[in-house]
Amino acid sequence: MKIGNIIQVSGPVVDVHFSQGYLPKIREALSVSVNGEKRVMEVSQHVGHDIVRCIMLAGSEGLARGMQVCAPGGSITVPVGEITLGRMFNVLGNVIDGGDALPENTERHSIYRKPPAFEQQRSIGEILETGIKVIDLLEP
Repeated sequence: MKIGNIIQVSGPVVDVHFSQGYLPKIREALSVSVNGEKRVMEVSQHVGHDIVRCIMLAGSEGLARGMQVCAPGGSITVPVGEITLGRMFNVLGNVIDGGDALPENTERHSIYRKPPAFEQQRSIGEILETGIKVIDLLEP
């Protein structure tokens, strides 16, 4: 895990400086701790050889120049599989429906993972009833 420092905050846009020899990749998730709360940002641009421009995925209130930013080396991941059916998650993959937390061993995939090939997808030949007569008549 690499550590950088915030050098500029402009609303939801944050510039972070890293030491020579390490620069996070575009789409990599970085985190910063504000009053004990972990906030996540995502690298969107490289500015020079040692600065990245990030977009905050939470509020930027409380961020200041000089705060330490952690770069764990991966993109944002979300839980997948049968355990996620009927549950609600935020953009970071955290449970927001008030239910039990997911087990630690829950399978997670990157939000930038490639979609399955067309041959691996299945088409469903069922009629979808919406309950709205006009739509059901015109678009069965």
